[in-house]
Amino acid sequence: MRTPITACCSLAVLLALLAGEALGTPAGTPAVTPAVASVATAVPRPAVVELYTSQGCSSCPPADALLGELKTHANVLALAFHVGYWDELGWPDRFALPYADLRQSRYARSLKLSSVFTPQVVVDGQRSFIGSDRAGILPALSGERTGVAIAIQAEGAELHVDVAAAAAGLPASGELLLLALLPEAQTAIGRGENGGRTLREFNIVRATYALGGWNGTAHRYSLPRSSLPADAVMVAALLQQPDQRAILGAATYAWH
Repeated sequence: MRTPITACCSLAVLLALLAGEALGTPAGTPAVTPAVASVATAVPRPAVVELYTSQGCSSCPPADALLGELKTHANVLALAFHVGYWDELGWPDRFALPYADLRQSRYARSLKLSSVFTPQVVVDGQRSFIGSDRAGILPALSGERTGVAIAIQAEGAELHVDVAAAAAGLPASGELLLLALLPEAQTAIGRGENGGRTLREFNIVRATYALGGWNGTAHRYSLPRSSLPADAVMVAALLQQPDQRAILGAATYAWH
């Protein structure tokens, strides 16, 4: 584990469109229409595994490899957030996003951690592990999870995310985040702690979009597909309790 040296299913519904704003790069503008119908049914959802990693961190490659294994599991949504605070060691991570640093710092506060570190895995927004801790992470992914139904579909130039109404017993407020993903990449590292190595990385978050709040009623959120990075051939949607707490729902969509 390394602490930074700087500082420490598918559901068919006729729903509403919420306005949203993009975080990081690039941006898009969702549209808005009134809700027509909703279905309040809890559905199985994947375990959400967020890895905070960096190409400049020598402790991270084993965690990257474990994430690559987890992405093949049907009940797991594996995500790699590349942070930028190791870049000053001599190798700028080409996948680093300012939002990744911000999101990890929020988890440090909500999970009451003494500092951020790499590699870090956060499961379902609630539990933190050293990113290569197979013995700790795998048991945390067992068991069925239920949540709010989410469906993603492309229609022409638009990408739609339909979120169902909250089922009985589930929280009825949250925030919807859309992630543009690059499923796999290899990077030859020229300098820094991993200099001379070729790193293999998986489900890399290339851009993030805050699509808006959710108040427990069914909504449709939309984003122009032209807003997505050219190398992103997959998206994931996360519905999360306010203040970046528990994950309520998750879904993915790939078009290649």
